Amino acid sequence: MSKQAYPVVGVRGTGRRKEAIARVRLLPGNGTILVNGKSLSEYFGPRQALHVPVFQPLVAAGVRERYTVLVRTQGGGKAGQATAIRMGIARALAVMSPENQKAMRAEGFLTRDARVKESKKYGRKKARKRFQFSKR
Repeated sequence: MSKQAYPVVGVRGTGRRKEAIARVRLLPGNGTILVNGKSLSEYFGPRQALHVPVFQPLVAAGVRERYTVLVRTQGGGKAGQATAIRMGIARALAVMSPENQKAMRAEGFLTRDARVKESKKYGRKKARKRFQFSKR
């Protein structure tokens, strides 16, 4: 990942999901979304299910074409990153105005989904799965 110099102005928000972290910056602009220096379709590919969560907070606030969104994301998988981006955008919009705060809260975009993978236990195959038992 190369470092890019982004403008310092704008509103920031951080989103997290599973192991993914997304640092989001909203700037006045034309609706462009850049994730790690790439366009949204270039970063997530053709999977529309990963594009939808990114746009949800912008549509809920009614500012789809008003801001340029710059995102730096790391960790986790693509699905976790997409949901982390949604939370980061929602947090940034919530900072901008109280109306956005209410809209984001009502849609559930400000709630951190705390589900993470359970760690493996010793003497087990995975977190809960056991080795096959043989009586004889």
